[in-house]
Order: sequence, then structure tokens, then C-alpha cells
Amino acid sequence: MKNKNIISTIIVSAFVMLGSCGEDFLYIAPQGSIDQNALMNQTGIDLLTTSAYANFSENGWGASITNWTFGSMYGGDANKGSDANDQSVLNTMETYSILPTNGYIGEKYAWVYKGVKRVNVALQTIDATEGLPEAFQQSRTGEMHFLRAIFYFEGIKVFGPHLPWVDETITDNDPKVHNDVDIYPNVLADIDIAIESLPDVQDMPGRANSWAARALKAKVLMQKGDFAAAKPILKDVIDQGVTSNGLKYGLEDNMNLNFYSPTDNGKESVFAIQFSSDYNNANTGISIAYPHGGSGSPGGCCGFYQPSNELANSYKVDANGLPLLDKSYRNAPYVAERNTGSGFLSVNGNMAVDPRLDFVIGRFGVPYKDWGLPQNNWVRDVANGGFYMPKKHVYTKEELDAGLAGGGLSDGWAPGSAINVQYLSFRDIILLYAECLANDDELGAAMGYVNQIRTRAAHPDNIIYQKKGQQTDPDVPAANYRVKNYPATHPAFSDKNVCIQAIRMERKLELAMEGQRWFDLARWGGTYMAKELAEYVDFEKEFITKFASAAKLDASKTMFPLPDGQIQTMGNDENGEPYLVQPAPWK
Repeated sequence: MKNKNIISTIIVSAFVMLGSCGEDFLYIAPQGSIDQNALMNQTGIDLLTTSAYANFSENGWGASITNWTFGSMYGGDANKGSDANDQSVLNTMETYSILPTNGYIGEKYAWVYKGVKRVNVALQTIDATEGLPEAFQQSRTGEMHFLRAIFYFEGIKVFGPHLPWVDETITDNDPKVHNDVDIYPNVLADIDIAIESLPDVQDMPGRANSWAARALKAKVLMQKGDFAAAKPILKDVIDQGVTSNGLKYGLEDNMNLNFYSPTDNGKESVFAIQFSSDYNNANTGISIAYPHGGSGSPGGCCGFYQPSNELANSYKVDANGLPLLDKSYRNAPYVAERNTGSGFLSVNGNMAVDPRLDFVIGRFGVPYKDWGLPQNNWVRDVANGGFYMPKKHVYTKEELDAGLAGGGLSDGWAPGSAINVQYLSFRDIILLYAECLANDDELGAAMGYVNQIRTRAAHPDNIIYQKKGQQTDPDVPAANYRVKNYPATHPAFSDKNVCIQAIRMERKLELAMEGQRWFDLARWGGTYMAKELAEYVDFEKEFITKFASAAKLDASKTMFPLPDGQIQTMGNDENGEPYLVQPAPWK
């Protein structure tokens, strides 16, 4: 965990000097390891606990907890960006032609079980340690079950629920377990232990509390499709929940506070991955997904993760400031266009757009946080990635100057920052609950929660203003921003299908570029997912030619393939049956 000064990783080591060549060496721990006995105390268990949390600091781009590739890019929020040759392994993913040999899915799978192993070692050590204070033991036990649930849940979201379940009862270093069982019940059982074991308030804001565990359970149930079980939990979290540092959950008026390191762990943060400006704990998993362009740009590397044209135009609104649910946002004119004579410019200021457009997406001609207007070299290759830039996770110049971010914090060469990632957010919880209400035909109540999100979007703090020289003109918005609440006369209040459509659109707009989109599409059903992504590809190819040859994802593929390398490594059991069986759609 971190309170902005957390140690980024924990390396537990002990060096053993052998005094003789007698048989005593058989009972001495190998160099570079430590006996479990040495960890059977509060300090040792705290080290193991921190090691489990540190799995979130994984520096593999495929393993990143942000899910910028699996959740956002695969879901149509963004394309790979950069140029065609850099990280070409992503080319097949963004065009829906991925194979089981893809390195990014291998990274994700390995990350799941690396985290599970760390948790299992911690739980085994806790169980073997006598005399621990009860409150300490309860909290650390709850935290470990909470983290293991997240690690497996991440595996489920990407690979589906048929994964090998390895818990603390298995002590083999290389366990062989079949993936023939749905592990959703195991994950939910872990979360129930966490709910019972965790306190409401923790000694550090980065530690999971009981309310975060309840929110996680609801999130898992929603991904599973169990609205009925999730609904009361979501209502309880909304009405009664508090953060680990004791703040009542609520929406921040200013959306920027959720993506700004000095205000981390605020009231909207249900459970956040804690990052810091320490070397390699600065969210290295998304280190290449900053605007391109060298030292004059925010990050300077490497031009990946460029928002899609489809996402950008989704923020167009009608005369009443409401989303275009009929998808007419795909009709010209568009929210940005290329000026072949002098670079890139935003569309004229007459086009009405939701202000979240310029909160989520960097557009030429609109101030980019406190960095001023974007420069042409901030986009690496327009033909390959378009002319939009990611924005939510990108640090401000103020954070850079304060030492909370930098261009070389990830492996000494790539950008990073101390901005937390809200793995569970209150905005997400509100919209999930709205889905449950709509599912039960409580349409007015559902739209009331949608309107809470829209009211926040319209707050004056979320309006971006034009720059005149180096000064912001507080009287001139950077675009024609218009966002209003749905009126009670809108069909969403009386037609269930329209209500669900409005909620799904709101999730798209509110949670864009947060690694969520594809997981939403998948849980809404394969047919829906396939249709949405087919339409995305058809629209995107009008702007970026590589999408003209993109495949259309089959409705059965609501999961990624299991890594071929893992299937081969696990091998077969004594009956010749493979331990890992590829999901049927990928065979």
C-alpha cells in the first residue's frame, strides 16, 4: 500500500554462509530465500501482505491493472496508436484477429497466478503463526482474500470463469489443476471472507476495507449476470459505504480530483491501486500510453492508446444536451477534423458536445490540462492512430514540477506518475445500480441515478476554457459544451429498452478510457457485443484504413483465448487429458 511514500516493491532475501560441507546444508534455506519461520510474526506478515499488493505494480503492458488493452482498446474506446511497427503484437488485438500465441494474453495470465501465489504464501504464513493480535490477523486475512478475489476476477474477465483454482491448501510449487470448474463461486466465497474479516476503516487509505469488499462482490455478480444478488449490495454501498480513510462515498464535483495525485483516495475512490513517484511504482503498466513528442509534451512517450473516432463522436449531444441514443453521432460533421494546411483543429465551436469529451480526450485546439494547446508532434502517426490523445491518466505539469510524475519513472525511460487507479469507483457503482433498477422496471429511479452522473458532468469545475497566450480566459469555454439531465418526459422514464440504452450510453461516456468498455460489452451478451464492435469497426475504417481489413468478433468470443504456452507447459494428466482446455470458441 501507499500513502504516497510507499515502498514500491518488497524483496525478501536472506544470505546463508555455509560453514562446512556436512549434511547440515540440507536443512539450510537456499541463498536468496527466507524460511517461512522468519516471516511468522507481524513484520513478516506485513511484508508478505505488501508483496501481494505490489502485484498491482506489474510493469508488463499486457498485465496492467488499467486494462488499457483488454478493456478499452478491445472495446473500441481506443486503438493501439503509435505506429504500425511498435508493439506490433497489438495489431491483431485491435483488429480482432488475436491468436492464443499473443504475448499480451500470456502476460495477463501469468500476472493472475503470480498474484495468487503471493496471496497463498501470505495466508499459509498467517495460518502457521501463533499469537497474532486478533484485529491484525483478521484484517490481513481479509485483505488477502480480497486481493485473491481481484486477481482471479481479472482472470475471469479476460479468459472466462473456467480457470484452475489454486488456493492456500495447495502447497505444490508447480500445481497441476484442471480448468474444468467455474470458479465464480470460489471468488465470491473469498469476498465473503473479506467482508466478514475487514474493518470499515483502515490505518492506511490503500488497504481494502469491508465496504470495498462489498462493492467488489457486487461488481463480480454484475459481471456474472446476477442482477438480483447484486442489487441490494449496491444499494447498501451507495447509502452506507465509506472509504478506508472514513469518507462517506460520494461524487466529486470536480472530475479532475479522481485523476490527480494530490487528491487521491477521495470520496469517490472505493478501492484504488496506490501508485507513487518511486522508481517503477509509477504505474508502469501504462507507461507507453502518453502523448508523443519529447520533453515538451505530457509524458513524451510513446503515442499509444489513442481514443477512437467512434468514442470521440459519442459525446455529441442534441439541442437538449442529451446523448444521441439513435447513434446519429456517427453522422458528419465530426468533433474534430484534419486541416491539411496547418495541422489539426477541433471542429467549429457551434457543435454541441458533452464537456466530458475534452475531459477524456485530448483534441487539437483545446487546452490539454495545464500543458497548453497540444502540438502536432504529440501524435506519433496520424495515419495509424488518428489525431486524438489519451487524457484521463496523464499527469499535469503541476504534478511534474512537484516531483509526483516524470518522463523516466518507468524502467528509467518511460513516463509515470503517482496518480492512483480507481479499480472500484463510486461512479461505476451508481451506474451499476441504475442497471439493476432498470432490470426490475424501476425506470424513474434508474434515471435518477443516471442524472446524478450527468449533474456532476455539468458542474462548472468541469468546463474547459480557452487559452489566450498563457492565460485562461474564464469567460470563453473551449467548445460549445452542453449537458443536461434527462427530463421525466423522456422515453427512458417509460420504456425499459430506452432506459437500458441510456444507462449503457452513460457508462460509455462516464467510464471511457478506464479499461471497462469491453468487459461491459461482454457481460451484456455476445450478440450485443458483436453488433457494437462490428459497427465500431465499420465507422472507424472511414478514418483509419487499417480497420478496413479488421475482422468482426464472433458473438461466442466473450473471452480471450488461453495462452498456448500455458496449455503446453501444463501438459496432460495421467489419463492423457490436458490440464488446460481451450474455450470452445477458440479451438
